[in-house]
Amino acid sequence: MSQKLEASPKSDIIYPESDGKPMAENTEQFTWIVVIKENLEILFANNTDVFVAGDLLWYPVEGNNKLCQAPDTLVVFGRPKGKRGSYKQWEEDDIPPQVVFEVLSPANSLKEMAKKWQFYDRYGVEEYYLYDPDRLDLNGWQRSETQLTVIEEMNGWVSPRLGIRFEMTENGLEIYRPDGRRFLTPIELDQRVQEAEQRAQEAEQRAQTAQQRIQQLEARLRELGIDPEQA
Repeated sequence: MSQKLEASPKSDIIYPESDGKPMAENTEQFTWIVVIKENLEILFANNTDVFVAGDLLWYPVEGNNKLCQAPDTLVVFGRPKGKRGSYKQWEEDDIPPQVVFEVLSPANSLKEMAKKWQFYDRYGVEEYYLYDPDRLDLNGWQRSETQLTVIEEMNGWVSPRLGIRFEMTENGLEIYRPDGRRFLTPIELDQRVQEAEQRAQEAEQRAQTAQQRIQQLEARLRELGIDPEQA
């Protein structure tokens, strides 16, 4: 007599929070992943319904813990910020990431990247950007009706979802916010903070010096028998 095995309940399925692969394989790739992810975090810091993550496993289908990808950066409009071990789409109002970024390393194969494109195409990504920092090569795809189609000219392209602009220079990729400010590295951001603090300190010192001069002038007027408040 044969025994029928019951399928495990979906709630018992474990969805790993790591695919066992490193986030980056060299310093250049890691720098670009950080720059894109952190600057997008800053860009949407005041929008509570935009979720940005880096190297987070995305599971699009409940019950299938083998079907997943971990984009270098993903952006989801319509989902709150917060901590997540992975992005389980069925727990997120079934909203897929609308924008994903990948930064190539020398170890990435054509087969691997083709599979990623197929995954993003199938599961609803609206914009997919792929940058190769070694070859200074930027490619992009935008959803047209039901399929991701190539963006013919990426130089000067403005993301419909993010509002950011891509510029290719002789030194590589530059990304600009809608207000025209360039995406900065953490070191550049820290330098800007230090410069702003230095300017604030100098302004405060100038104000203190001016106040001291006023007090000295008032004291001199009083020595001459003149009330500065009545002058």
